[in-house]
Order: sequence, then structure tokens, then C-alpha cells
Amino acid sequence: MKLHNNYIAFLIAILLMNTNGWANNDIDHIAKRDSILQQITGAVRPKQTLDITSFGAKGNGKKDCKPAFDKVMKRANRLGGAHIIVPAGEYIINGPIHFVSNVCLELQEGATLKFSPEPHYYLPLVKTSWEGTFLQNYSPFIYGYLLENVSIIGKGTIDGNASTTFATWKTLQKKGQQLSREMNHKEIPVTERNFGDEYYLRPQLIQFFDCKGITIEDVFITNAPFWCIHLLKSENIICRGIRYDAKLVNNDGIDPEYSRNLLIENIEFNNGDDNVAIKCGRDNDGWNTACPSENIIIRNCRFKGLHGVVLGSEMSSGIQNVFIENCTYGGYCKRGIYIKTNPDRGGFIRNIFVNDCEFGDVEDLFYATSMYAGEGMDNTHFTEVHDIYVKNVRCHEASSAAIVLQGTKKQPIYNVSFENVNVEKAGIGLSFTNTDFINIKNCNLGGIVGVPSTASAKDNIFNK
Repeated sequence: MKLHNNYIAFLIAILLMNTNGWANNDIDHIAKRDSILQQITGAVRPKQTLDITSFGAKGNGKKDCKPAFDKVMKRANRLGGAHIIVPAGEYIINGPIHFVSNVCLELQEGATLKFSPEPHYYLPLVKTSWEGTFLQNYSPFIYGYLLENVSIIGKGTIDGNASTTFATWKTLQKKGQQLSREMNHKEIPVTERNFGDEYYLRPQLIQFFDCKGITIEDVFITNAPFWCIHLLKSENIICRGIRYDAKLVNNDGIDPEYSRNLLIENIEFNNGDDNVAIKCGRDNDGWNTACPSENIIIRNCRFKGLHGVVLGSEMSSGIQNVFIENCTYGGYCKRGIYIKTNPDRGGFIRNIFVNDCEFGDVEDLFYATSMYAGEGMDNTHFTEVHDIYVKNVRCHEASSAAIVLQGTKKQPIYNVSFENVNVEKAGIGLSFTNTDFINIKNCNLGGIVGVPSTASAKDNIFNK
């Protein structure tokens, strides 16, 4: 009898532990989010002002203003920082803008930076990353490496102008893509991973790499050569009020990678790929870097594009502490929230909080898979996907499925909570494979069933 009672006590303790693990404790979650917000200040803006036109730039849509931007950055560096003003006009830039520390670049309303589409202008190679692999490649069009306090602000436009060249490269990139992954897996030194000509790996439009204190605010972004904003190994970042019409190939809106303490808010997305794609390195590079993407808050955004928020699939260093709050939609998204990994990746995805979000028509509202693209199923680098909390989410129609969780037998997805999730129409309500400890509370997937009808004479089975 004593053994029996001890066994019951043990089972109750385990049940309570698991219940507490996935119970949606709003107070704790809010406290965690607010503590992260306190650490995010963005860039400190310099007081010294410089006007780009004083350095030879002309916004006439004809003159190459690349030399003027090089000159103003050198002056800012000598001054210890500067607020660079770009007045209204169209500024042709044949090559990249390389930032220095303590610079705020203000694109005033009516100002457009129009970059050249010619690839040779973005040489020599710079240290960067491509699809989760560190390498040396064409320079991003706006690039900063090992900097502090850098800002891009104002109501102006950044036009990558990439439709005639870079946007056509996806069908040509396989050679470079495969070589980059081989070098990753063989752990070839980054100094020997040289790409550029004939490899067709597209550069990002904006990349800040290993930087601290970043603000990107209010600008309009269009025609990017690849990802629009790539935040690589950086921290203390604010992306706010940005507007997009970026629908060329793989024009992700914002890609944080190995980055932390990031606020993304009040963004109007309209992208040819993922709106926000949180990444953290591919395979060996990710495991060796061991720097998770973490403490990311996405709020008050309007999603439109392929997917609203994606975690993965390059995430081998791990992703944690992500808050997606008070977001809605500006148009169609294939998927609302999409978590994707496979047994090539390893790492973890944990402590993900989705609250008060709404979507219109999607294919899938919430989709988490450990079998992305069917890759790596014979591998052993399983990802831990757990502690995910979804509350107060609404959707008009999920034509394929409302909620999908796909773990693996060796590593199930676990500790996931869905509360007050309402989907008016759904092809499939729930599809769970290889999962543990899933909590569902007050969810209606495919409509709400009202009061049951009362029995009548015609319902009597003995009359049939």
C-alpha cells in the first residue's frame, strides 16, 4: 500500500511539473518581455550634421554619387560620428555604401538611393554570410561590419534596382550554394570561402554584421537583390515604421541571425518572401558559433507576403525568447507562423510566445515541422522544439490546416499550448505527429458549434 501511494504521488508530481511547464502564465511572460524591452535602446544619434550635397552628390538621377558617400563616411569617421542628411532627389549609387560607427543616415522625404544593378560594382569581396554559411561574397548594398551606433532613418526610399540582374540569378546559384554548404560541413576557414563572380550568390540589400546599437526607421524599401535587411551577429536593434514593396526573388523583409535584443514594430510588410525570418546559422557554422538568436519582440506589424513570421530553417545555434504580439495582416500570407527545422540542423527553438494576432486567408495558420523539405531524415542532429505558447489568435480561413505540429519519433515537439485560437474555416483543424504535452483550451478550428438541437420524432432511430 505504501509503495502504491508513493507511486501515485510520483505520478502527480510529474503531472504538475509538465502542466506548469506548458501552462501559459501571462504574468511571467509579460515580465520576461518587459525585461528584454528595457535592454533595447537602438543607436545613439550623433549631433554633428553633414549634408551629402556638400560632398558632391546631386539628386538628379544621373550623377554617380558613390564617391560622395565614400567621402562623407570618411569625414564622419574623422569627426567621431555624424548625422548625414540626404535631401529630396534621386541619387544614383554605383556600388555599396560602407558605414562607419556613430553615423545616422537620414533619407528625407522625396530622397531615393537608387543602386546600380551591375554586379561588378559590389566587388571586392567582403566578409558576410549566405543562407546561414559564413563566406566572402559581393558586398551588401548598404554594409556595416564591427560598428557601433548606426542608423538609417527618414521617409525616403532605398531602391535596390535589382530586377535586371541579381533577381535573375536564383536558377544559376546551385553551384555556389552547394559549394558553400560543403565548405560549411568541412569547416573550411572563412578566408578560403571566396565567392563572387560566376557563383551567383546574391548579396543582401542592407547588412549590419557584428554591430551594436542599430536603428532602421521609417524608410521605404523596394527591389532588393536578395534579403532586404540582414542583422547578423548584432545586438540592441530597433526596426520601426519601415515600409516595403519588395517582391523580387527571396526578398525577405527582416532576417535576424545570431542576433539578440531586437524590437521590430509598426512595420508594413509587402514582400516576395518571408516578412520576418529568424535564423541562426546552418549546420557546422551554427554549432561552432554557438550564439542563439534571442530576445526578439515583433509587435504591431501588418504582414503581407509568403509567411508572416518564420523561425528557421537555418537555426543550428538555436532560437529562443521570441514574442509576436498585436500583429495583423495587410494581405495574403501562405502561412501565419511557421517553425521549420530538420535533423540536419540541431539546436533548439524554445520559449516562443504568440499573442493577439489576426490573419485573413492563409494556407496554414500555425505550422511547426521538424521535417522541413524532407532533408536529413537519416541524420542525428535533431532540433528540440518546445515551450511554445499561442493565445488569442484569429484567422478567417486556413485552406489547408489551422494548426500543424510535426515532430520526429526521436525528438517529439513538446510543451505547446493553444488558447483562444479561432479559425472560421479550416481544411483540417488539427494535425499532430510525434508530440508530447500539448494543451488546448477554448479553441474553435473551422467554426463554432452552437447549442445542440433537441430531439424530434424524425430523430428516433426506431422510426427509421
